[in-house]
Amino acid sequence: MRYTRVAAGGMAVWGRVHDEHVELLSESPLAGRPTVIGTVATADAVWLPPVVPPVFYAVGLNYTRHIEHARALGNTAAVMPERPEIGYRANNALTGHLSPIVKPREVTGRFEAEPELVAVIGRTLRHATHEEARDAVFGWTIGNDVSARTWQHEDRTFWRSKNADSFKPMGPWIETDVDALAQTTTLRVDGRVRASFPTGGMVFDPYDYIVEMTRYLTLQPGDVLWMGAESTCGLEPGNTVEVEISGIGVLANPVHEAAAPPVRHAQPPKGNEP
Repeated sequence: MRYTRVAAGGMAVWGRVHDEHVELLSESPLAGRPTVIGTVATADAVWLPPVVPPVFYAVGLNYTRHIEHARALGNTAAVMPERPEIGYRANNALTGHLSPIVKPREVTGRFEAEPELVAVIGRTLRHATHEEARDAVFGWTIGNDVSARTWQHEDRTFWRSKNADSFKPMGPWIETDVDALAQTTTLRVDGRVRASFPTGGMVFDPYDYIVEMTRYLTLQPGDVLWMGAESTCGLEPGNTVEVEISGIGVLANPVHEAAAPPVRHAQPPKGNEP
């Protein structure tokens, strides 16, 4: 089954995706048993991020080739992880399928896409076993971890390099019936394949992370866990970037350059009123 969120009637509505149409649902499938309240043609759907997570978790360097590439570029902190360790991202960075990735005018240097598998948590979880971790994954979606590398190296945190508005496309839907780790991830820019790798070729898989995370924190329904990428590639305004994970779907986004900020004129001080 495929679940998503779409814009309908000026609101965000959960939907169940079919080939030709999306059934609009009364509530989140994570919360209960939704009923169908309408339909919209798939071709006319306005796609939103398929879930807005209570907490947005993100894995860092989790593929051997990515670690080696980062070290070759001088990142001395890029070492093989000895245990699963998690990071965080910001919900403001999320955007949906077909929505633009907006490159800020101040960004210089490498502006890159990273194609990632995303696990969507379906139940409350603490002190999980590996079996419980597997059962707790509601489904899988696709993420594109856009990064401004100069900012990443200049700043003490990832606050703008990975969390600026539109830097985290996710979607187009959550697929509940797939062996996600048996798939292939492909990254295309303007139709040209720039990377392709086994999705499951991770240092630690999603269940390893869930087990480790829930030793210390509680996972909630709707939390997402982005699993890292093996390869990256550069983006420029005018590109269209696609992340495909076989068995799940294709997440596509155009790349735009940010508009110039509005000119703000200083207002003269007001005199005393008579």
